[in-house]
Amino acid sequence: MDSLITAAARALAAGDPLGALKRVALRGDAPALALRGIAMAQLGDLVRAKALLKSAARAFGPKEAVARARCVVAEAEVALVSRDLSWPAKALDAARATLEAHGDRINAAHARHLKVRRLLLIGRLDEAERTLAVLDPTPLPAASRVAHELAVAGIAVRRLKTKEARTALTRAEHAAREADIPALTAEVESASLILKTPAARLIARGEERPLLLEEVEALLSSGTLVMDACRHVVRGEGPVVSLATRPVLFALARALGEAWPGDVPRSTLVQRAFRAKHADESHRARLRVEVGRLRLELRMLAEVRATKRGFTLAPRRAREVVVLAPPAEEQHAAVLAFLADGESWSSSALAIALGASPRTVQRALDQLAAAGKVQPFGRGRARRWVTQPMPGFPTILLLPGRLPSD
Repeated sequence: MDSLITAAARALAAGDPLGALKRVALRGDAPALALRGIAMAQLGDLVRAKALLKSAARAFGPKEAVARARCVVAEAEVALVSRDLSWPAKALDAARATLEAHGDRINAAHARHLKVRRLLLIGRLDEAERTLAVLDPTPLPAASRVAHELAVAGIAVRRLKTKEARTALTRAEHAAREADIPALTAEVESASLILKTPAARLIARGEERPLLLEEVEALLSSGTLVMDACRHVVRGEGPVVSLATRPVLFALARALGEAWPGDVPRSTLVQRAFRAKHADESHRARLRVEVGRLRLELRMLAEVRATKRGFTLAPRRAREVVVLAPPAEEQHAAVLAFLADGESWSSSALAIALGASPRTVQRALDQLAAAGKVQPFGRGRARRWVTQPMPGFPTILLLPGRLPSD
């Protein structure tokens, strides 16, 4: 490898893409194309970066398997940053295996970290944890340790283990300081804000207030009977009752939780559960049926008692009943939460991350665009959607996944 290629690679490793381009911008050989692609990615021109990396992978000969694998890893990172979640994950696994077989542990570790980040985006938390567990970050350079600790923090946040998340972020901060790369330092600072940003709202006895992530963790371990509107479950001292597929039952449970220790009129329950403006006899009959179903679901945690004007909740062991709600609630809030990370998303990537159909996501994006809350750019398959980070909306790091007890 010639001196210009070596100098450009060192500049990229130090976070200096312009310095790298000064050395290889006019060259068209395979190593120079790869370095130019990485430099363009660091500068934010992801389209050009992707094209250069593809050209570099084709230009490397059949005996240069490691170089081609490195190009695949770099292309995977570009796809992740540009939220191209349909990019073939198997190609990244194959590249990682090649790098491990040839002793390139640093780039192999980077490939594993990329896989973990993708799994976190699409909500496959258990698999992300298993993938990360086999990697020992101790011998890795500082920049790689930053990526590792950020992944650890991302998993801990989703597990609602704030102490572990804070410890991982502290280690990431120290590693970023050692690496002395401004972009890494900024990334750690941005991730650390997650612990200082309201993660949910507590609604109790007619009042509400924001909760930090550690306060949410404390609440869920306190034995309080919680109507969790983030995950649509009811939890307390006993089994966790999931009502994620029973929206009417959860609407009733939430209304009763918000009114506790008082009762809720039947007319209000009809409006909340069935979205009916006026309750007729058919609505009252249906309400009786649904309340009966709710009694059955909550029998281990609470009783649903009839009163003269409606129904009230009587917890069996808990001394308090509260509702845990998302920081902000509006139509298509989940789509806005993903876009709140500031990255540009395709509708297909959002559909994968949300577990929804592309048509449903596209309708939501069109409605949000009409309301001026999101903005598209590009055409056809290159179209992306963006919005400015919105106060009160969780980033993707806070989107609710299933807890171990769920």
